[in-house]
Amino acid sequence: MGSTMKLKSTIVQRLPPLRARSSKKLRSVSTIVSRAGLSYHLQTKRYSPRSHPYLNSGCITSAESVLITMQSHVEVTNFLQSNPPPSSPEHKIPILSISPQALASLAATINVASTSTAPSTPPASIREILDRIRAFATVELGFSNVFDTTFARHIALQEHILEFEERVAAAKSGKEGSLPMLASACPGWVCYAEKAHAEMLPFISTTKSPQQVMGSLVKEWIGKKLGKSPEQMYHVTVMPCYDKKLEASRQDFYNEQYRTRDVDCVITTGELELLIKERGWDLTISRHPPPETQIKLPDLLIHSGSSSGGWLQSIIEHVQERERRSGRTSSVRTKTIRTADYEDVMVETITEDGRPEIVFKGSKCYGFRNLQNVVRKVAKESGLKGPGPIRATGGRTSGGAAAVLRARRIKKEQEAGSTPVLGEDRPYDYVEVMACPAGCVNGGGQARRPVSNKSSSAEEAINLVNGDTAGMGSRWGDREWVKTVDELYWSHSFDEGALFEANKLSGSIIEGLGKLEEDGRRRMLRTQYHAVISDVVGLNVKW
Repeated sequence: MGSTMKLKSTIVQRLPPLRARSSKKLRSVSTIVSRAGLSYHLQTKRYSPRSHPYLNSGCITSAESVLITMQSHVEVTNFLQSNPPPSSPEHKIPILSISPQALASLAATINVASTSTAPSTPPASIREILDRIRAFATVELGFSNVFDTTFARHIALQEHILEFEERVAAAKSGKEGSLPMLASACPGWVCYAEKAHAEMLPFISTTKSPQQVMGSLVKEWIGKKLGKSPEQMYHVTVMPCYDKKLEASRQDFYNEQYRTRDVDCVITTGELELLIKERGWDLTISRHPPPETQIKLPDLLIHSGSSSGGWLQSIIEHVQERERRSGRTSSVRTKTIRTADYEDVMVETITEDGRPEIVFKGSKCYGFRNLQNVVRKVAKESGLKGPGPIRATGGRTSGGAAAVLRARRIKKEQEAGSTPVLGEDRPYDYVEVMACPAGCVNGGGQARRPVSNKSSSAEEAINLVNGDTAGMGSRWGDREWVKTVDELYWSHSFDEGALFEANKLSGSIIEGLGKLEEDGRRRMLRTQYHAVISDVVGLNVKW
């Protein structure tokens, strides 16, 4: 790996608004640097690439660090201040979208502040925090609408299931690179795969992330309802991860016709918290009732599974429903590989002759240490040998090691007198991949737990999730804090009525897309990936 920061021309070429700059000019900036999903903040000071291995590893380029600094709460406030009045033809309608993980993080920090000043104050719910942020963003900042992104995620999950079935059918017909399907909602993972493991790209789901589905909804569906074209909408998202800034900057999400992005600016949870403090707002109390808006979407939808979006769980529930329609009952079995961040999940049914059979095998993989192990496993099962093209084996191992292991397992079970489980050696069908340990609730852009001066460094070290992975000390990866945020994420109750409305509305939107243009659904809900020339050797990167 080089010892100098390289400006990757491929990144710059994919981003029309960005001009190439000398990397030397980036040495003295206050910049947000992302370690392909594990992010942290470098204070304003001179630094050398040699002293910061995350830059030196090649996983984040100079051009990308520029893109990240170009998106901040300062840019948002500058736009809002310079936005012409609604009567002007140059006026853009500003809309804010916030992720449920960001809401949970803000609720956690606000509840800590509330109990420290007024111990008897009941903790605020995510619903209350969303309402207070709506009031702040509309009354104080001038946003037209504030949405959470769970409805966009609802649409993304539906498309995700459809794509999975397409890949299952393709795998049965012998198409290479169909299975396992790898989740694509984490831009840190996608960025890493594009630079270090191009052989994994065919397996990565082409369904857009909730952020980008929301971008399509705002710029096209909501815009049309308001009588506006995409460039007349200004869309800001609040996300738990700095890599979401890079995702929004991808050329794939740039509308050439209207010269606008689906998401104009991404700010992190921490940046929104800073903006709220700078404006002197106190989210521990409710100042204004939620504003009435012209456009309404179902909000705070609960999707079971993980607090990173429930991608694996949605596939599992779909497989179980498929088995039920076939007249077979099923059960789910979970096997922890290392920690809760790396688990295999199997859907098991009983055949007509009474034998157990595994009909689906998935995995939940969080954190880059675990991710690299999954990359090796997928490559082995798919007949790949390191980075490069997929072999003509239908995306699966042609025999060899898998057959030997199968024979050994069956022999061992026969000797023990147990009934062998059909499909026990089944390769992965699906993997939910997230770059951050503990997933999105522990994203590098989340609001930080207030650090007590009384806490000892020894106590802080014990509570870290997977160690001090992001260089943030006790302010990132604190187990107890992540648990608190996760509990708040799941704290609001399930609303069956909201789910019904979400299904009805999403069906209407998707049906309308098909009527407007032949590939309307695919254009709005799917994307593609690009191998990036890089000197990074993926499995040699030490996390």
